[in-house]
Amino acid sequence: MKRRRKKQNIQKSYVCKIFGLIVAITVIAVSGGVLLKRTITESPEDTLVEYMNHIEKKEYEVMYTMIDSDEKVYLTKEEYIQRNSKIYEGIEVSDIKISHIAVKEKKADTVTLSYETSCNTIAGTIQFDNMVELKKTKQGYKLVWQDSLIFPDLESDDKISVTTSKAERGEILDRNGKMLAGKGVATSVGIIPGKLEDRNVSLEKIAELLKIDVETINNKLTAKWVKEDSFVPIETIPKVKETDLMKIQPEEKTLEEQERQNKLLEIPGVMLSDVEVRSYELGEAAAHLIGYVQSVTAEDLENHPGEGYTNESVIGRSGLEKLYEKQLKGKDGCDIKILDSDGEEKEVLVSTFKEDGKDIRLTIDSDLQKSLYEQFKEDPGCSVAMNPYTGEVLALVSTPSYDNNEFIRGLSSEKWTSLNEDEKKPLYNRFRQVWCPGSTFKPVVAGIGLKTETIDPKEDFGNEGLEWQKDSSWGSYQVTTLHEYEPVIMKNAIIYSDNIYFAKAALKIGSENFMNTLNEIGFNQDIPFEIAMQESTYSNTDKIETEIQLADSGYGQGQILVNPLHLASIYTSFLNEGNMVKPYLTYEEEAAGEIWIENAFTKENVEEIMQGVEGVVNNPEGTGYAAHRDDILLAGKTGTAELKATKEDTSGKEIGWFSVFTAEKNVDRPILLISMVENVKGIGGSGYVVRKDATVLDEYFKE
Repeated sequence: MKRRRKKQNIQKSYVCKIFGLIVAITVIAVSGGVLLKRTITESPEDTLVEYMNHIEKKEYEVMYTMIDSDEKVYLTKEEYIQRNSKIYEGIEVSDIKISHIAVKEKKADTVTLSYETSCNTIAGTIQFDNMVELKKTKQGYKLVWQDSLIFPDLESDDKISVTTSKAERGEILDRNGKMLAGKGVATSVGIIPGKLEDRNVSLEKIAELLKIDVETINNKLTAKWVKEDSFVPIETIPKVKETDLMKIQPEEKTLEEQERQNKLLEIPGVMLSDVEVRSYELGEAAAHLIGYVQSVTAEDLENHPGEGYTNESVIGRSGLEKLYEKQLKGKDGCDIKILDSDGEEKEVLVSTFKEDGKDIRLTIDSDLQKSLYEQFKEDPGCSVAMNPYTGEVLALVSTPSYDNNEFIRGLSSEKWTSLNEDEKKPLYNRFRQVWCPGSTFKPVVAGIGLKTETIDPKEDFGNEGLEWQKDSSWGSYQVTTLHEYEPVIMKNAIIYSDNIYFAKAALKIGSENFMNTLNEIGFNQDIPFEIAMQESTYSNTDKIETEIQLADSGYGQGQILVNPLHLASIYTSFLNEGNMVKPYLTYEEEAAGEIWIENAFTKENVEEIMQGVEGVVNNPEGTGYAAHRDDILLAGKTGTAELKATKEDTSGKEIGWFSVFTAEKNVDRPILLISMVENVKGIGGSGYVVRKDATVLDEYFKE
């Protein structure tokens, strides 16, 4: 008897476990070979929550298995999936939350629940109260599905409408309100397939004129939407403006573009039409500064969830377009509505107003920017210009450059390859980098010597000839200079750009004083500026290692590397009683100027330095005399940095510099300009840069 009872108890245990498994049975739906699983629950509330959880996962097949079978007589699986996916994915539903679930009515085999729903959509958050009926079946609770389960007032003949109002992207303006980036017009080259004659020959001509391959054109012409009378856009090219053609001497590239477009129009079936695009008025002259936008990618959408980007959006890809993306972008307006069978508005579910992007006004002077580019466009180098009293950056130029408009119109793979393989590196932004400053660094070293009281500006260092070394411990190493003069004092050493004087000065200063003072004036730290610039450094390690390295550093060689904007900021101290002015790029109506580093040098220090830098430009013996003016007092410093692998190397580059600025505060248009050319060897050294900057200043002061 005991054994029989024990056996019965074991059987009961198995029955309980099997019953438990039945209660929590997993239903498997097969769709396209994919197994979709869901767990059946006893609770109608849990069933509702589970159903809603499947929406975001786009598991419509599973949702269909949760509908009462009687309802399926009137609704096929395909109809159900199409209805739900089109609505939920069309409004980009996410973050669905169900709350305040309550039993509204309960019968023998049905339960009616009330609940609140909230969800995020492309137009914002939608919240509503709703009700659903669930029927108890052998497979657990099933939903009695109606269209109102999606939205309470939605009926089977209704449609969901999504209307988007595109926000205007903000403009980028110069200090005078001239557009640097904004709304422009380009020319769209299109083909009407039905009007093409001798198709193969015509496509070959079109491909040749547009510098694309025939396959690209054919792919566009064979798209599903294309009909014989369709206008099929093939390529976007520059708009030729009548005003440009009417100039006394139109630019050669304008005439070439006009000729190309005339040839395109001679081909039957080709049409040209205007199309609105993002336009960059200065093109190559400001490409590295302004940057460009491009269409968003799948990766962009993934990286910027909930920020209002869609497949039709653009995003700042480089330069200020990228830096100010959030301000420029704006926010699209969007309405989600229920429309009845006649297309009439039945209910607005959610609505957001369009917010256009904000305009960004810069301190940049577009005429100066263009003038600097035109002078140096063939030379690898960069220029920085600023108001030395306010810190307003007037120009940032990197050369050679590229046309950022081509990125808007669509850059061919051939053009992209040529830009990347060009040995002059037109895509490389040089004004953000650091460079060996050569003799433009000598006034800075003079300031360090005066500040640390290790140099007496009136002390005569003695005429050493054109070569010098401290002692025999330097071996064969010699510091060389180009000019002999007397007396060898600080003022004359700056005017004649004497390497020997400043090598001696650095040794007198000492490495600790030298490094500490450079750290105090911004070396090895971020430049407080909107655009990230590379840090200036004085050594490849954390210190100046040797006596020779210190001596070389004294005349801007050794391992000294300086960002041009940082160098310009240091030079502002010569005009502001020793205080370094902070550079900035975003325009302010009242430009008062902000001190970045107070007492970089003393007032007395800079008065001594100014005697030298004024002589550089105004003394006929000065290395910058070619920039001398009779109407405006200028000061500055030239520089040539030799980049050699060894002392005997004759193939190294020579970086040419010129730093020049208005020396009097009462001038109408104060300016501090620094230009650098990567290699001036064989073309006049730093004098090449001086002459070009002199031309730029002529144009600047004429305005």
